[in-house]
Amino acid sequence: MDKTSEKPHVVVILIDDLGVRDLGCTGSTFYETPRLDRMAAEGVQFDNAYAASSLCSPARAAILTGRHPVRVDITNYIGGRGMGRMIGPRYRQSLGRHERTVAAALRDGGYQTWHVGKWHLGGEGSLPTDHGFDVNIGGHCNGALYHCGYFAPWRIGWGVEGPLPGLEDAPKGQYITDRLTDEAIGLIRKRRADAPFFLHLSHYAVHTPIQSPPELVKKYEAKAARLGLDKARALIPGEMHPALHAPNTRLERRIIQSHAGYAAMMENLDWNVGRILDALEAEGIADNTLVVFLSDNGGLGVEPDAPTSNLPYAEGKGWSEEGGLRIPMLMRWPRRIMPQRVSDDLVWQCDLFPTFLAAAGLPAEPDRHVDGMSLLAAMVEQAPVKRNPLCWHYPYYSNQGGGPTGAIRDGDWKLIEWYETGRTALYNLRDDVSESFDCSAEHPEKTAELLARLRAWRAEAGARMPVVNRWYDDIVSGRIPRPDVAGEFPPGAAVPPELAAL
Repeated sequence: MDKTSEKPHVVVILIDDLGVRDLGCTGSTFYETPRLDRMAAEGVQFDNAYAASSLCSPARAAILTGRHPVRVDITNYIGGRGMGRMIGPRYRQSLGRHERTVAAALRDGGYQTWHVGKWHLGGEGSLPTDHGFDVNIGGHCNGALYHCGYFAPWRIGWGVEGPLPGLEDAPKGQYITDRLTDEAIGLIRKRRADAPFFLHLSHYAVHTPIQSPPELVKKYEAKAARLGLDKARALIPGEMHPALHAPNTRLERRIIQSHAGYAAMMENLDWNVGRILDALEAEGIADNTLVVFLSDNGGLGVEPDAPTSNLPYAEGKGWSEEGGLRIPMLMRWPRRIMPQRVSDDLVWQCDLFPTFLAAAGLPAEPDRHVDGMSLLAAMVEQAPVKRNPLCWHYPYYSNQGGGPTGAIRDGDWKLIEWYETGRTALYNLRDDVSESFDCSAEHPEKTAELLARLRAWRAEAGARMPVVNRWYDDIVSGRIPRPDVAGEFPPGAAVPPELAAL
């Protein structure tokens, strides 16, 4: 018997770079995700769900704190600061210890709190156990597996030595998505019976490098051939990359989902989500467990050899268009949420903090500013979500080709402002979800209204803006050496002091 029936267990399954159309239930016809499709049918699928940022660290900070990335001063992925014709501001390289996380709030409310998987919100002194989690397995300062890949042995890399914490004993060749799921199931099975738990399972999948179990890759290579997708043109060459750290790089946009390796990662991920759901069932606690499945940001649809397509949504990770900000979000809680629901309510990652407190019967924290709202009434009573506009701020050049931008969505309307040129575009997402038609000329009053509201929000939130890079031509010509992806110049390079200070 579940002795914690008064409070629900809470499970967050956070996926890295999962596109809004990467599930069968959200529109994919190539990837196979039967367990996630079933989870969607057993609860509510939010079709207007958004990330708080188009990149990982800011979005993850928003999920944990309920606060906009601007307010926690993490506005780019930690370690990145691409510059081009503009130079973006510096920002925190770790989540501030003063920031209160949902893990800390739930732990204060009697919850066991566990983090498993990717962290990317700081290293020593700012790890999950410094931010309210009792347990950390796999979380460290960096955010991808480029130095080791998805198959064990796994190590941190980027100048930090050592294996991933809690995964030191991995047998050679073990696949990390399988192992993280094993660890999460182990925690569920060994939980204390006298307290509910909060599990934050943050997979490294489906972030690059695209590495998958070989037998699944063969399956999807055969499927692509059977459907004729192996001969279809999947990637469209685009413009040159605008960031200084990516010279002579041409962007590519994927227009069909046909990447066998990525599809294999998706099937393995789906199977592992099913294992978590089965474990909850086997333990007799599925009925009173709120499970939330979501992505940290949009899918990687723009980049050389981009692995997925977000169409009809424009662009992808690192961009302020819909493909970069829209995410899949599913919630299942059999005791409270009616099944077979698809919601058009406008929701985003900042909503999770207040939602979890409300679901746990814990008081809201009015003395602490949050940028989200509780979705409990929307989930349980199907009450409409009424909210202020959502705003975004990204003052850098992303690895994926996006540039410094701000954006605002209010109802069906969305406005994007490009900081480099001052250009704005207005879209009506009800009629034009692909953001193909700028209707600012037809609606100048709405354009002016949203731009004013976006700028007022930036001022209120304390958003720091990029500045013009007056040394751009000197860098391109080679008179000044190029900065790296972190915006740092080679050691000993002759760099003007004013530029170095930025």
